[in-house]
Amino acid sequence: MFQAPYPPYDPTDTSGFSYDTVVKRWPIILTNIIDHVHRLLHDMTIEAQQVRDSDVSKAEELSQKTTEGQEIISQISRLKYRMARDHELENIPQDGDILIAEYNAELESLKQTSRNTWFKAPWLYAECYLYRLIRAYFNQKTYWRGFDPFSTQKEEMFKNSGAAIYQIATTMHELESKKAKLQEDPDKLEVLFKEMIQMCLWGNATDLSLLTHLSPSDIEHLQTVGKDAQEARSEFILKDDQGAVWSYIKTLANQGKRLDFVLDNAGFELFTDFVFADFLVTYTPYFSQVTFHPKLFPWFVSDVTPTDFANTISSLLSAAFFPQNSTTSLDSVAHLQQMVTRWKNYIDKGIFTLATDVSNGQKMTEFWNGPWPYWNMNELAPELGQWLSGSGLVIFKGDLNYRKLAGDVKWPVSTPFPTAIGPLAGSFPLLSLRTNKADVAVGIDEKVAENLDNQGEKWRVSGKYALVSFLPGRNVQ
Repeated sequence: MFQAPYPPYDPTDTSGFSYDTVVKRWPIILTNIIDHVHRLLHDMTIEAQQVRDSDVSKAEELSQKTTEGQEIISQISRLKYRMARDHELENIPQDGDILIAEYNAELESLKQTSRNTWFKAPWLYAECYLYRLIRAYFNQKTYWRGFDPFSTQKEEMFKNSGAAIYQIATTMHELESKKAKLQEDPDKLEVLFKEMIQMCLWGNATDLSLLTHLSPSDIEHLQTVGKDAQEARSEFILKDDQGAVWSYIKTLANQGKRLDFVLDNAGFELFTDFVFADFLVTYTPYFSQVTFHPKLFPWFVSDVTPTDFANTISSLLSAAFFPQNSTTSLDSVAHLQQMVTRWKNYIDKGIFTLATDVSNGQKMTEFWNGPWPYWNMNELAPELGQWLSGSGLVIFKGDLNYRKLAGDVKWPVSTPFPTAIGPLAGSFPLLSLRTNKADVAVGIDEKVAENLDNQGEKWRVSGKYALVSFLPGRNVQ
């Protein structure tokens, strides 16, 4: 197993983002879960009172579910208390779900070096562990097993994205009449490709585990997708391999290649992933099918689960999903319907596929919910490594995927991207699209990083800067 020559980020550095995460971000996330469950319990109590005479069994079920919900609130409150006081991380309890032994074995290893407390554990492990532990709290209850405590939050955020979604749908509609000419003209495709890749990149600016104080108007600003905004943002891409990845993609024409998306956030970002996949399959000759890789259970608040994937299509096809807006044209509504209907047809025909639906897909998908750097993928998840090795291009979306690619260790910023991803380099053609929301960053000119530091820019964590990192497979010259 590969070991990086640098230590992992952890909260022992009080100036780092990992310290801020343990002190501020995680407690807010836990408090939001408590508040959400509490509101649900309030509604259940009222409903139980209303049906206690007409439906005794329903009232009893609601009563038991309420009791279990109160127990979950107590568990999460205790977790929050222990976290603030740097207590030891406790073993993941047996809940009949995945990766218990793996998490607990790693925890035992950390215990040997006294790094098994909230302010000493490696940030990447502790954050993954946190979401696996939350999963166990719900799984251990009869009436709450499999519950997603973030689903309402994800849906509400998605509903606030309507203006940008309609704008993109109309843009895609306008491409329809140019489809034949586009497929014959790589130069025009390149211009559009760079528009799409930036849209897909900055779609990652919506991350619910980080946006704890933003209003809907702030979020809409983050999601601006006009061409002028794209041009303005290009200067904030500190590593830009758009040209290199396009040069590679042009070699794939008419070979029936598969594209793989390792997904990040649900909602608007997943919508932009669909748009990008649609563009590459529908309007270019380079890919004929797409596999989307979700997380198996609720993860880092807003990551895509199989349920989120299915709900995205049904929500976009519902005329009542987005709030009424006087600036939205009937044409844009029709354009969205046409586009998403095409996506649904692609899903029905197997052109778009969720990884959990392919042979051995459930087992492959487990790896994404683990605490490991991706550089050990071929040892820890050989089935997944084998699957990705057959891909024309694997796109890793977002900050957490980038952290796992680079191991979340303290690489110098000038470290070449292939070095930072260790033995994974060359295993398959790889494109990482990441807006910076954590300390680890590589492949950047030292002088550029130094200038930003001297200007007081929080370029590593603000989400204002981004990295587009491409690496071809070993068999590509």
